[in-house]
Amino acid sequence: MNRPLFDPTRRAFLGALGASALTSPALFAEQLLRTPPQTEGPFYPDKIPLDTDNDLIVIGKNTTPALGEVAHLTGKVLDVNGAPVKNVLVEIWQCDANAVYLHSADSAPKAKQQDKNFQGFGRCTTTDKGEYRFRTIKPVPYPGRPAPHIHFKVKRNNRDLLTSQFMVRGHAGNARDGVFNQIRDLIDRELVLVDFKPVKDSKIGELQAYFEIVIGLTPSEADMNQKK
Repeated sequence: MNRPLFDPTRRAFLGALGASALTSPALFAEQLLRTPPQTEGPFYPDKIPLDTDNDLIVIGKNTTPALGEVAHLTGKVLDVNGAPVKNVLVEIWQCDANAVYLHSADSAPKAKQQDKNFQGFGRCTTTDKGEYRFRTIKPVPYPGRPAPHIHFKVKRNNRDLLTSQFMVRGHAGNARDGVFNQIRDLIDRELVLVDFKPVKDSKIGELQAYFEIVIGLTPSEADMNQKK
């Protein structure tokens, strides 16, 4: 398996770099940098679908897969000390391969264009090791957003802990994307970029991507997490 994009050593280095730049002793105490929050955007589903599992390629018992490059998205949710955050809900949503979101404001006027076989939204509860896993498609650009991206939320008991997005590392559209360019800090930009790499020996050209989500917990939340 490929080395994680942001293992604790790499994030620790970036954290120390950012802390030294700001000369703040408090920042040195944090081993990992928090994943920067970003806008939810206008297309979080206005009606949650019946199928909300972590496989966005197929819907229910339908055997016809969605269009697009199949991507296995895995990762962990961690706190700033590198400890896994278990039993939190990770949600993702994105447009289909034809650039249509699962939202009536987007799908209604583009009904003929929408890929009816793409779930568009999924959920996964983290394991004891903080792990999550999705099968989806590699994101694509669309008018107004030249940077392909996947939106995500981390929730506990219906409370949002983090809302953000990640983008495809090396995509030319990143430089022209307004949301990405709202992130001024170069280290924060690094923390939302993800590599999509070919799955070895895949006969259908599957991809794999690994993304670590680092959230800041209050002491009471951290204590609650350890007890669960």
